[in-house]
Amino acid sequence: MPKTVKALLSACALLASAAHVHAQEQVLNLYSARHYATDEALYSGFTQATGIRIQRVDADDAGILARLRAEGAASPADVILLVDATRLHKGETDGLFQPIQSKLLNHAIPANLRSAPAADGGISWFGLSTRARVIVYNKVKVQKSDVATYESLGDPRNKGRLCIRSGSHPYNLSLFGAVTEHLGEQKAEAWLQGVVANLARPPKGGDTDQIKAVAAGECDIAVTNSYYLARMMRSTKPEDMAAVNKVGVVFPNQESWGTHLNIAGGAVARHSKNPANAIRFLEYLASPEAQNHFANGNNEWPAAQGVELDNPALKAMTAGKPFKSETIPISAVGANAVRVQQMLDRVGFP
Repeated sequence: MPKTVKALLSACALLASAAHVHAQEQVLNLYSARHYATDEALYSGFTQATGIRIQRVDADDAGILARLRAEGAASPADVILLVDATRLHKGETDGLFQPIQSKLLNHAIPANLRSAPAADGGISWFGLSTRARVIVYNKVKVQKSDVATYESLGDPRNKGRLCIRSGSHPYNLSLFGAVTEHLGEQKAEAWLQGVVANLARPPKGGDTDQIKAVAAGECDIAVTNSYYLARMMRSTKPEDMAAVNKVGVVFPNQESWGTHLNIAGGAVARHSKNPANAIRFLEYLASPEAQNHFANGNNEWPAAQGVELDNPALKAMTAGKPFKSETIPISAVGANAVRVQQMLDRVGFP
């Protein structure tokens, strides 16, 4: 056989081999509302362990749900990561997720941190990390006992002292949904009216802004997700360290139903073309390795059972002791969102 023909055949074989390898490459399409740079290690860890490359689209919760609705059956999404129970419930009720069966996830994630089971026992979404909705207060001006409960946020003794972000923000919708689940709608609405009366200023900014406002004396008490405070506690910026030294933190309702926990969670997209690997990725996120990363990378509490916490800021917040968290189904909290928004409108919560 002439050398030129041999060379040509050899080149064709190499091209065919390369095309085969490319065709065999596995890709997982992820739509994520987790905008934390520390999560990059999670994704690379999954790829190293499985050989599955992650192709990611970043947006906020609302943007991801809107995109899924617009794309319909043509959506390339395999896995959806959202950062709020209300939005996870919305995605479920809009039919954007597919219920899945996973013994590993059912064993790892407590029942109250996942969706209610479908008729066939499938679960539409799973909480993968938790964040407590805590109260911070000015240590000089406020007695800790005056802010020991969520109910105290609506107590007249705290009139003009409260900073909080918009009532319609998902983090607050979930908190208010939890309070509604505990108190009932009538009492919850009266409480919300008291919260509005106690505002020191119109709601503005994010949770970090509320902490800084307490430290700056703009208000005496505020509500924040725990990981924002932990982030400031671990900061080396002098202004963050100074602010942290001025505030105390309360995990509310330790003598009653416990502190409200919101979640970041995941689901398999309704029209995933690769559901097996999508489930595999969610199972990876429930592993001890990934759960420890949620805790140490973004200062969240693990959602999976039996994972030991190793985060100095989170330990310092609770003086190294476990805190009592509420045990109501987080799916019920999400289901209250519409009622809560109607109550916010009635009481004039900005």
